[in-house]
Amino acid sequence: MEKRILVVDDEWNMRNLLRIFLEKEYDVIEAEDGRQALAFVSSIHVDLIILDIMLPNLDGWQICKEIRKEKHTPILMLTARNELRDKIYGLDIGADDYLEKPFEPEELAARIKALLRRSLINEHFAENTLMYGDQLIIIKTESRTVLIKGEKLDLTPKEYDLLYLLANQPQRVFTRDLLLDVIWGMKDMRDHRTVDSHIKNIRIKVKEQASTYNPIQTVWGVGYKFNPADGPL
Repeated sequence: MEKRILVVDDEWNMRNLLRIFLEKEYDVIEAEDGRQALAFVSSIHVDLIILDIMLPNLDGWQICKEIRKEKHTPILMLTARNELRDKIYGLDIGADDYLEKPFEPEELAARIKALLRRSLINEHFAENTLMYGDQLIIIKTESRTVLIKGEKLDLTPKEYDLLYLLANQPQRVFTRDLLLDVIWGMKDMRDHRTVDSHIKNIRIKVKEQASTYNPIQTVWGVGYKFNPADGPL
């Protein structure tokens, strides 16, 4: 799922320039003043905000203050002024970074990526989260949510429990009997097909969102283990 960036600037030329820079990689929406920006922030999910300081009605600092009352969305402020006190003030009220006009597209791209990655790390510590494969798969334990390439994976409760158990110990090979005991609590009926069918369903669902990724490896003659792709973050 594409990250969504809100560009807030009263100059059409600047908004258009930023859109050209960003639209190949991000979902870009635009606001030409503070009221429109706050309306967007309160009504839709935004992953990052590029916020000009000099705006009509509400300036960038006022908008930043309003956003910080309820949201922790990363804010990259744009300024044509090279004033240290302005930067310090903006950081004090909740801005995450500054970029002076004019700027190079490469620097803008690098700052955006850094802010988005920092935001994801903060989210990781806010909620117990497992992340593998450079964010290919993310498992949020409190909300019992699994994301594949940023999109929510629709799992049954038992499928989630099974995937989480494997992902939480990616180096361990689990036998079918152990999985039956832990996930289903089966002591008498030992039907390994129960495990196999759930593994199959998980693989099918993941493949629909990441066609080349198999999250669960079969260890022949033993059982199953998690495939962390390139390892935990």
